[in-house]
Amino acid sequence: MNYIGSKFRLCPFILKTIHEVAGNDLTGMVFCDIFAGTGIVGRTFKPLVRKVIANDFEFYSYVLNQNYIGNHLPIPEKEAFLEKLNALPPVRDGFIYRNYCLGGHGERQYFSDFNGQKIDAARQQIEKWKENQEISSNLYFYLLCSLLESADRLANTASVYGAYLKRLKKSAQKDLVIESAEFGLNANEHEVFREDSNQLIQRIEGDILYLDPPYNTRQYGANYHLLNTIAEYKPFVPTGKTGLPDYRRSRYCGRNSVHQAFEELIRDAKFRFIFLSYNNEGLMTVQDVRKIMEKYGKYALAQTGYQRFKADRDENRTHKADSTTEFLHILEKR
Repeated sequence: MNYIGSKFRLCPFILKTIHEVAGNDLTGMVFCDIFAGTGIVGRTFKPLVRKVIANDFEFYSYVLNQNYIGNHLPIPEKEAFLEKLNALPPVRDGFIYRNYCLGGHGERQYFSDFNGQKIDAARQQIEKWKENQEISSNLYFYLLCSLLESADRLANTASVYGAYLKRLKKSAQKDLVIESAEFGLNANEHEVFREDSNQLIQRIEGDILYLDPPYNTRQYGANYHLLNTIAEYKPFVPTGKTGLPDYRRSRYCGRNSVHQAFEELIRDAKFRFIFLSYNNEGLMTVQDVRKIMEKYGKYALAQTGYQRFKADRDENRTHKADSTTEFLHILEKR
């Protein structure tokens, strides 16, 4: 998934640092990824720990984590249901086609007309199976996750859903085929939440708390609104050129609120080891983070440089390499 702030390439660095601090044997530990996003960090630790707790307020993220973290045992019938979804005929009066494709509304072009109709067909069928109790909760999230990730690959955007391109790019012209969102198998039970992190932290406890909050003022609810719309699939009146719904604003995206929100989270955390991923472009400086964290225990800092890529603002979706520094702030809490 094309995701801002994805830690896919940084997982080896994160894993190495956590092993150095918490030890090589994590099998008896509870690991919490409380700003889980696509769940890539939780997926890395899923086979290594006793339990993963994954949380994110955005509904599309909740769906992804229910599949990749929550699902841990085989679902024998999943491929058969995936084939049924791919065999469905397009639906011409669905919400996505009407509001986010040129043929349906005449303005927005997040997907080709055909793909918008296929997304509607699959999304409606998944919900119908759920309502008729024809599929389990595990299968429901697997199918929905598979649809979200497959649709995202064909989105007609430069990077996020804050804007769409004027003309369909090559990848967006391909016909939608829903591919399997395979999840890791193991014998352990895991937990997935969709809550405000600062509220959830008051009710959970464990050994390792990993934090990857928003770094800047860009709200994930706006940047990924269409994934939420597909995932929730509830009618609303889209507003503005991009068709936004009402969405929740995160305190971690506000210059005047981030420091207090962060300190409350650290203060209330009932975890021995806390690791915060934050880069050099964040709203909080290294000094800000250190000042807060060292109030609550032994503080340390690890860092690494890496190349990330930013999409240009033109419709050709060219990319520029951009070097940044990723900090991993470490707290062993008293």
